[in-house]
Formats: sequence, structure tokens, C-alpha cells
Amino acid sequence: MIAEVLIYVPSIANFRVNRLNDRLAAANTAALVLDAAPSGMVPDSLAKQILESIGARAVAIKMGQQRRLLAIADMPPAIDHDIDMREMTAWQAIIGAFETMLENGNEVMRIIGPAPHGGQFIEVVVDEAPLRKSMFRFSVNLLLVSLGIAIMTAALVYLALHYLFVRPMRRMTANLVAFHANPESVARIAVPSQRKDEIGVAERELADMQRDLVSMLHQKSHLAALGLAVSKINHDLRNLLASSQLLSDQLSSVPDPRVQRFAPKLMRSLERAIAFCQSTLSYGKAQEAPPDRRMIAIEPIVNEVRESAGLAADASIVWINAVERGLTVDADPDQLFRVLLNLVRNAAQALESQDVGEASPKQIRVAGRREGTVAIIQVSDTGPGVPAKAREHLFEAFQGSSRDGGTGLGLAIAAELVRAHGGDLNLVEGTIGATFRIAIPDRPVALHDHRNERARA
Repeated sequence: MIAEVLIYVPSIANFRVNRLNDRLAAANTAALVLDAAPSGMVPDSLAKQILESIGARAVAIKMGQQRRLLAIADMPPAIDHDIDMREMTAWQAIIGAFETMLENGNEVMRIIGPAPHGGQFIEVVVDEAPLRKSMFRFSVNLLLVSLGIAIMTAALVYLALHYLFVRPMRRMTANLVAFHANPESVARIAVPSQRKDEIGVAERELADMQRDLVSMLHQKSHLAALGLAVSKINHDLRNLLASSQLLSDQLSSVPDPRVQRFAPKLMRSLERAIAFCQSTLSYGKAQEAPPDRRMIAIEPIVNEVRESAGLAADASIVWINAVERGLTVDADPDQLFRVLLNLVRNAAQALESQDVGEASPKQIRVAGRREGTVAIIQVSDTGPGVPAKAREHLFEAFQGSSRDGGTGLGLAIAAELVRAHGGDLNLVEGTIGATFRIAIPDRPVALHDHRNERARA
């Protein structure tokens, strides 16, 4: 509508100006004919025919100080409007056009313009009704043309919006509805187009999101099935371990020194296994209990990890204990044992996977130190290291395994247990083989409670 106004206003004003100029041009031609007559005498019948041909009532011209009436027919008693085309401005043309269209009578107007052959001006008297009628006809034609252009433009805009936006959005909506009905089906994943605009980006992101969601749902289904299987296995395994515990109790009464040496360790291992099975059956999943933290010495746990991993009697792998003497950590001893055992077993498996011909020595090094209130433990090996593919999901269950047959649960369990202590488990970059760094901070102690404990002591 704004475009129509901007187009129509100057168009109707220009149409009126052109019509008035046409009347002046016809009057100039008539003036030449009338002035060429012998002695300036033209029969009245011929004068009327000339005036009718140019649509005028009278034509006059001013030459010098003389004003000459060239022809006249049915001269009205009064002139309603004087229009001087010699000094017509754009604003006057617009105002005059709307004044002409808003009037409803048959007014008479006198048009003044430049005269031929050195005359000062020429005047022509015409009726306003024919001009108004032609202006209305021009307005209707312009309106029809504008409506046609608007309809065609609207159709093109509609088709453009339909093919560029509506159809892709309908396709995405239909895909979302179908995907919601069966989110685990790979066939329901959207197929993105090759568009480079925002719609194309939305299609590709939707496809990636659906692909990740399908993978996650498959993984969750796998975990649910695995959890059910583990619960069933643990139910029977707990009974078997209970029987083994009874047998280990009988071993404690055997007087053999070697039996007396290994029986307590065997009993502690069985107790840990039974407790873990019981927690799995209680929660329906491997949900870890909150750590029972206390200040403990690290060195006995490191020695027990070495014996449990079978490295005490393995001469092919060199064991290096670099733990500071008397180092303590504020942690749950059983959970810390599980963390170190998982890391040491991974290191041993990585060393065993090496080729026999490799010259580098097979070593596992456990180091420990204290940095202020944070206990730092590092487990490193001289194996092949962690592959780049496994680094992306190193501490995620079923994602971070780098060897055939591995489940990727060891590092996930270790990281979960360390986080439960408020610490971090990270892979140290730029080392030979693989080095894992455990950082466990001490718990803050309330000064008032500490003083009360000392007072009670």
C-alpha cells in the first residue's frame, strides 16, 4: 500500500499535467490555423469544428500589448479555475490533481501556456469534466495493473516461502513425529539436504542429534540388559563367594606358615567381592556407596595392589614403588584400592600386549607425594600409551577401551570413585607410555569440631 501511494500520487499528477499540456499543444496548432486565415477571418462553423476537435470552448493569444480572441464557442459566464502551466511546480501539480478529482461539477478552467511565434502566452478554455473522467479511468487502470502485479508478487512470494521454508519445515515436523514414535530406529533419522542456509544447518543438526540419541538409546538398552545380567550373575556369585569365604576361614586354622601369610589377604579379597555383589543386588546397578573417608597410609595399599594384580611374582614386569615414606591420604581404603588396582591392571595388560622384540623395559611405577592439602598419586607404565581414538571417551563406560575384548569399565569406575572423593583422575600428556594422575584433596575440618575432639581426647 505504501508503494501504491508512492507510485499513484506522482502518476496521477503527471497524467493531469500531460493532459493539460496536450490541450495547450492542440490550442497552439489551432492558433496557427486560425492566424493563417486571410485577414484573420474564419467562418464560425469552421471555428467551432476546430474548437471541438481540440476539446476547447475558446482560444486566445496575447501578442505584445494586444490580446486576441482567435475562436470562441459557447463561452461560459465565468471561469472557475485558472491554471498557469508556465510556473507549475510538482507540489502544485499534486494538489491540483486531487482538487480536480474531488470536485463533482462541470467547472470551466482556463489553461495558460507559452504562445508560438513570439507571443507572450496562449489561453485555452476547456471543461473540467472530461479531464476528471480520464483521470478516474487512469486511476482504475493503474489500480488493476497494481492488483495484477501484487497478485503475481504474492504468488511468487508464496511459492518461494512454500518451497524454501514451508516444505522443509513440514518435512522436519513429519520426521520429528515419526522419530518420536520409534526413537530407537535408525531408519527414522532425518536425511539432511545440501542447503547452505539456516534450514540446511537445522536439518544437519537435527540429523546429528537424532543419530546421537539413537546411539545413546542403544547404549542405554545395552546397559539395562547388561545390568539385569550382572544382577543375575551376582546373585549366584554371592552364594559361591560365601562358600569360598567359609573355606578360607578353615584355611586360617592350617598351621602352614605360607597359608597363614596368604589367608588374611584371601579373606579380605573375598569380603570385598561379597560386599560389592551385595551393593549391586541392592541398588540394581553398580551404584557406588559414599566413601568412608579417613586418613590412611598409601604404601600398604600399594603393596596389596601389587600382590592382587599378580605382579609380586612376575619377573617380566619391573615394579617401582616411588611413594613418599609415611604419605597419607584422606580416602576410603577399599575404594582407593579399587582405583589403583584398575589402573595397575590396565598398565599390566598394556605391557603384556607389547611385542616380545621391543627393547624398552616393561615397568610399572607408582609414585605418591603431597602438595599442600592434596595427595597426588601417579601410576605410569612404559607401554604403547593410550591411542588417540580412545582418548576422546577415555573415562566413559563402554567407550574408552583400547584393546580387543575390553569393556572400558575400569577407567570409568576409577574416575567415578575419585570424583566421589572430590578429586580428579587425568591422563598426563607427553610421557612415555601412559601416566594417570590421581589428585585427592583432604576434607576441610571445622575448627570448633576439631577443638571439641581434642578436648574429649
